Amino acid sequence: MNFFYVMNGRKLKQGFIIVVALLFAAGIAYSEKDNISVFSQNDPTAVYSVQTERKVIALTFDISWGDIRTEPILKVLEDKGIKKATFFLSSPWASTHSALVQKMSTSGYEIGSHGHKHENYSSLNDDEIRTQIRTAHQILQDVTGKQPNLIRLPNGDFDKRVLQIAGDLGYTVIQWDTDSMDWMNKGTDSIINRVVTKAHPGDIVLLHASDSAKQTHEALPVIIDQLRSKGYEFVSVSELLKQSKVDNKPPMEDAALKQH
Repeated sequence: MNFFYVMNGRKLKQGFIIVVALLFAAGIAYSEKDNISVFSQNDPTAVYSVQTERKVIALTFDISWGDIRTEPILKVLEDKGIKKATFFLSSPWASTHSALVQKMSTSGYEIGSHGHKHENYSSLNDDEIRTQIRTAHQILQDVTGKQPNLIRLPNGDFDKRVLQIAGDLGYTVIQWDTDSMDWMNKGTDSIINRVVTKAHPGDIVLLHASDSAKQTHEALPVIIDQLRSKGYEFVSVSELLKQSKVDNKPPMEDAALKQH
């Protein structure tokens, strides 16, 4: 009889533990429901890469400030015969460097928006987000004569509201799958190794042409040569998106979210 009650006591204890675990898991799911819903199937998402077997890769350059780093990078692209790349431009920078932006555009490089004020849009209310995106859109259109439809948000920061508003305004939010970390200026070898070792078909590579990235123009020729030796073709983000499948992932919570 005693043995009977011991066994049932153990079963009751196990059952209690299971119930507690289930309740705990349900609590986590409820508290994270907003994050989960950002990437639900029917909501707008951010693009990190494209799933393809073709060895195509998109080099992307963010610019938000500075006068001396952009032209050397454009020179490298020209010298290496890179006809396709995507520049995400902060509109205040674009308005004060209109001749350089027009040179990018007429050279065939794709121009995307990097927003207006360089701040985290998830901290803004809905009207402020719309104002930031629309202001940047108008400035970039005035400078290039073309309407941008790709946006990389300042600091790579967004939430469900930002994605929805950007989508409503006709934008696709573009992130990256390979971060060069060039803004940290750890040396050209570090930049080269990060890009070349992480690169994969359909990849979007994050680089910078702001003055904070002091070594990008030195690392870029080697990156191009090494990727070419691996059989990669360089395309714009828009061309990359024409591939069959897009990889939408949760936002990265690492040093990639930064001022640049």
